[in-house]
Amino acid sequence: MNQRWRRRLWALILVLVSGLNVTAGAEEKIYVVTTLPDLADIAARIGGDLVTVESLAKGIEDPHGIPMKPSFVPKLNRAQVVVLMGLEYEHSWLPGLLFEARNQKILKGQSGYIDVSVRVTPKEVPTDLSRAKGELHPFGNPHFNLDPEDGRLIAQTIAEGLSANFPQHRKKFETNLKDFLVQLDAKIREWEVMARPLKGVKFISYHADFTYFADRFGLDYVGTIEFKPGIEPTAAHLVELMQNMKTGGVKIVLREPHFGEKVPNQIANEVGGLVVKLPIMVGGVPEVKTYFDLIEYNLRTLLKAAQAAGVAGKV
Repeated sequence: MNQRWRRRLWALILVLVSGLNVTAGAEEKIYVVTTLPDLADIAARIGGDLVTVESLAKGIEDPHGIPMKPSFVPKLNRAQVVVLMGLEYEHSWLPGLLFEARNQKILKGQSGYIDVSVRVTPKEVPTDLSRAKGELHPFGNPHFNLDPEDGRLIAQTIAEGLSANFPQHRKKFETNLKDFLVQLDAKIREWEVMARPLKGVKFISYHADFTYFADRFGLDYVGTIEFKPGIEPTAAHLVELMQNMKTGGVKIVLREPHFGEKVPNQIANEVGGLVVKLPIMVGGVPEVKTYFDLIEYNLRTLLKAAQAAGVAGKV
């Protein structure tokens, strides 16, 4: 082999080795799969540069009914941990995907299965689990991500779960958690001031996903367009709902991005109110790219609507 070909061969070997090193470096990162984008944002903050995080759901989708895409299976197969909301939030799609993924370490009961509901006190826990009571909230309302105080519990549970699985990085996770909570505490103080004019403001939504948000910021949650969680409204239910809204002076109709506009618009027109589209997850509208964005966007948008409808109080 002449000198020129020998140099070319060594150059090729160096390129290949360099490529392998880049790949190996990427693979050294902890691969985290989350069910929802809110969890992905918080997990990325806690994991920092040690993790690569992907969410299965998108913010504009119905989190109770995410399509079981074949592309999810290899992601879960490779996942070192899976982070989920729990309280059966993902019951219609996640268990089947976990079964197909054949990844023992992320199955329920294993250390790689991080259920962030474990620290949360559920609201609206049903006493009757018959199908007539609804399909989607059998262990209580799972939409606790919309309360930033529960965002604190989510972050703590993720940090604890990552530390249990990767104890060599515990100090890093705990430092990142502390930084996150400092930022969250500062934002909560801001949001509490921002929300003062919303105290007592009455509203309805399509699905029962704003319970924790309403309780945190002092709003009056009058009802839902759905008859029960996951059960579409009957004509009689809508008539009763609109009558209650007229009697109570309810002017705000919240519409989640994955629900249609027709019925909310009809209700708002009937009661002389406003329809307000509010996301329930990160990515639900283009402006909401982080968990902090989600809470702030919802407060600012709702405050603007309440002022326009003449139902907001004074700071």
